[in-house]
Amino acid sequence: MTLPLIVYRSLRQHALSTLITAGGIALAAGLLMTVWRVKVESQAAFTQTSAGFDAVLGARGSKLQLVLNAIFHLEASPGNVAAADAEAIRRHPLVKAAIPIAVGDNLRGFRLVGTVPELFTGVEYAPGRKYVIESGGRLFAADQREAVAGSFAAQQLGLRVGSVFRPFHGLNFDPKAEHAEEFTVTGILAPTNTPADRVIWLPLRGIQTMAGHDPKAATDVSAVLLQLRTPTAGFMLDMLYNKQGNRLTFAFPVGAIMAELFGKISWFDRVLELVAYLVALVAAGSVLASIYNSMSARQRDLAILRALGARRRTVFGAVLAEATVIGALGALAGLAAHFALYAGVASLIRAQTGVVLTPWAFHAVLVLCPLAMTALCALGGIVPAVKAYRTPVAETIAPVS
Repeated sequence: MTLPLIVYRSLRQHALSTLITAGGIALAAGLLMTVWRVKVESQAAFTQTSAGFDAVLGARGSKLQLVLNAIFHLEASPGNVAAADAEAIRRHPLVKAAIPIAVGDNLRGFRLVGTVPELFTGVEYAPGRKYVIESGGRLFAADQREAVAGSFAAQQLGLRVGSVFRPFHGLNFDPKAEHAEEFTVTGILAPTNTPADRVIWLPLRGIQTMAGHDPKAATDVSAVLLQLRTPTAGFMLDMLYNKQGNRLTFAFPVGAIMAELFGKISWFDRVLELVAYLVALVAAGSVLASIYNSMSARQRDLAILRALGARRRTVFGAVLAEATVIGALGALAGLAAHFALYAGVASLIRAQTGVVLTPWAFHAVLVLCPLAMTALCALGGIVPAVKAYRTPVAETIAPVS
């Protein structure tokens, strides 16, 4: 009887315990890979997403809150920037481009952001990539009640070119807080895989002059998105606004500020990793326990194999191979579990932030983790393999009087 046949018959004979053990390994492997990829890829996506801007100027407050609000369209605005301050930064010799935005309203939960046409015509949201209006649409006119919808927002809200809607006051949807003004969708943005996909874009004046807004702040903006002429310009403006001034906040650089966020929640990543490692150890232990406990019922079978000429090392190898095969089956199933888990997490992150993670992208962990889990299970099979190796032939097959 060949070694593969011995392993196959043993696995088939103990199919239920094999499936249960492999299922635990699949859960452990899937969780490990998902935790690692979400941690690494989300951090990379958030720190590399800047909408094409180097810095943000906003009201005095938290830099992180300012970046989350102006770039990722999360959180609330820390306050307003006076029109004079927005104009001053626009004219500053160190500034290449300054795009004002105004926030404070929503369309059934999706944020409305007022801005100027230059955001779409003169800014690359990623190197070599500009915003594109899908065929059949056009950019809104700066002096009209028109709108351009991000691709994800348009899909979720059922908006098309020609759709008419009324905004709702505030960042959270309240059906009782509907504005009287009507806006017409003139275009849908092609997908960018950035937070811009979750936004309904309006002309700046359209959102500033909407009924119910403070008339004294009709020319204020929520923030100014900045492109700088040189990297050193950011440090000079940081000194001007953050060190010497006390009215405004200059958030620079965007990526470093987002990295601080992940530094603050790194403890949560470590907790998830610890849970995943513990699940992996339990799964490996279950392989050991499952095979070891079956040794008592299989001692006579193993002794008969020995009596028929099987060597000790053959029996040892059969048990070790069985543990390895169980680990490999669980690791392969873990890949399927991982892709299902990761797709769900990626979908949730996109819906909440607009940042897109790619579930099917290849990463080394998709190879290393299954190999490590298989090796760990093989290691767990050594103890029962040694027990099988030491099975006494004569004593085991002798009839009991």
